Amino acid sequence: MTRQVFLYDPPDRFVAGTVGQPGRRTFFLQASAAGRTTSVVLEKAQVEALAERIDELLDEVVRRSGGSAPVPAVAPADVTDTAPLDTPIDEEFRVGTMALAWDGESERMIVEAQALVELEADSDEDLAAAEERLLHDEANGPPMLRVRLTGTMARAFAKRALEVVGAGRPPCPLCSLPLDPEGHVCPRQNGYRRGM
Repeated sequence: MTRQVFLYDPPDRFVAGTVGQPGRRTFFLQASAAGRTTSVVLEKAQVEALAERIDELLDEVVRRSGGSAPVPAVAPADVTDTAPLDTPIDEEFRVGTMALAWDGESERMIVEAQALVELEADSDEDLAAAEERLLHDEANGPPMLRVRLTGTMARAFAKRALEVVGAGRPPCPLCSLPLDPEGHVCPRQNGYRRGM
């Protein structure tokens, strides 16, 4: 089967968002343009890592260009997107691996999110070989979301994504684990319940 690539070059909108209550949220990446929308599911840690890595890569682009790259130091207020995810939210796939790159020629950030694939193998060597084949199979690989962003759009994405991640349950001041509204059993309190 031919690989399905959801390409947005450029998107009208590319955001991270959630559905559900803190502690039970489902995280999405959502790209839209020309009347079509693609939504993919990923883990909170993946959203956070993607946003942090985008900021780091943009900072490196600015540093290497001597400040001449069309990348703002922070996301401009006029491109801030606080709107909810577009509905209906139809999950295309669950993200397994992600990749980032900066295309210096077109001055665009390339974000790729590839579907999670379950590989079966009888040994570690077989698993490694299956992973290698999967990585190099451009024509028949798993579905992928590929988005090409300007530096400004990438900064705005990273800012919103970090805000979405931070909007969850507050951390316990003693152990940093998330607090539920009814509290949690804190390991630093020898198992006693700590409330909010």
